[in-house]
Amino acid sequence: MSTDPLPIAQALIRCASVTPADEGAMAVLEGALAPLGFQCTRLRFGEVENLFAIRRSGGNGPHLCFAGHTDVVPPGGERRPDGSFEGWTHPPFGAEVAEGVLYGRGAVDMKGGVAAFVAAAADAVADGTADRGTLSFLITGDEEGVATDGTTKVLDWMAENHLVPDMCLVGEPTSRERLGDTIKIGRRGSFSAEFTIHGIQGHVAYPDRADNPIHRMARVLHRLTAEPLDGGTEWFQASTLQVTTVDVGNPTNNIVPASAFARLNIRFNPTHTAASLEAWIRGILAEEAPRHEARFSSSGDAFLTQPGPFVDALRRAVWAETGEEGALDTGGGTSDARFITRLCPVAELGAVGTTMHKVDERTPVEELRRLSSLYGAVIRECLG
Repeated sequence: MSTDPLPIAQALIRCASVTPADEGAMAVLEGALAPLGFQCTRLRFGEVENLFAIRRSGGNGPHLCFAGHTDVVPPGGERRPDGSFEGWTHPPFGAEVAEGVLYGRGAVDMKGGVAAFVAAAADAVADGTADRGTLSFLITGDEEGVATDGTTKVLDWMAENHLVPDMCLVGEPTSRERLGDTIKIGRRGSFSAEFTIHGIQGHVAYPDRADNPIHRMARVLHRLTAEPLDGGTEWFQASTLQVTTVDVGNPTNNIVPASAFARLNIRFNPTHTAASLEAWIRGILAEEAPRHEARFSSSGDAFLTQPGPFVDALRRAVWAETGEEGALDTGGGTSDARFITRLCPVAELGAVGTTMHKVDERTPVEELRRLSSLYGAVIRECLG
């Protein structure tokens, strides 16, 4: 590795791009990529700034896309009068290095990863590796937010303009304890439901004149949680349902309330779809609480990239650079990979995620440089 990712990461961190704000982050990337021969296109949807950058070799080599995001979560902690934040030993957008450690919001999730791949791409251009195929970047400012004006819309634009890659690597911080120890080849789906069950308000001493919605709610929730949703699959753990709130708002103990409200979330494997889960819940509600209102939402179904040439290439790169086997995994929350899977094989590989979203988010500078070297190996393996 000859291109240092540290200055690029620092420039990105100093952009206070709390989702969906950009604050100059895309300009930093365009400034780094355009001199390398990347054609950069800024794509703004709603309030979100996105970037697609591509460098074609002119031949018929494979197209590797790197996907990431420059938006970050808020710093957390109260802002002091002097502008610092409680809990942070270094300014969250200062990108300071202390004792070999880079501090700042996004150092791990995932401005550090974006910077590492930019540096790896620069080296690939310099040594000619990039000329074996096509390299591109899909960078969004909407990953930490509602994710409606970011990656999914850029993918539509890419498809319309015949820019579909052969494979895509998402630079999420997948490593658990050591760089390269985990590669994510799939993610569970996420499905949410909220419903209000209506009853008949009345005096607790005359229950025959009332219809207690809490009792109906208890029966509904029992049926939803009494049995496991499934036993898991070869690559996925069992699906899980978690009730996140039950609310009545009853201020006294002698009134049967008129309604009861509940909210839940299901993280599910490919045994289910959002549509099948909605149908299941609607059926139980209809039987136990005919008078109800329900709302459902899903951020994406489960997906899996079957092990094959792309995943094998990632594991070879990981082994060559880190000595890790790169365990294949599908756990954790959601990522933009759930959108990318509809266009091409996708996997996730990135930094150690120990401090992501925490105060004093940080990464050792040496580890950031090792990540860039790992991405360089990925480029060499994937472009052949």
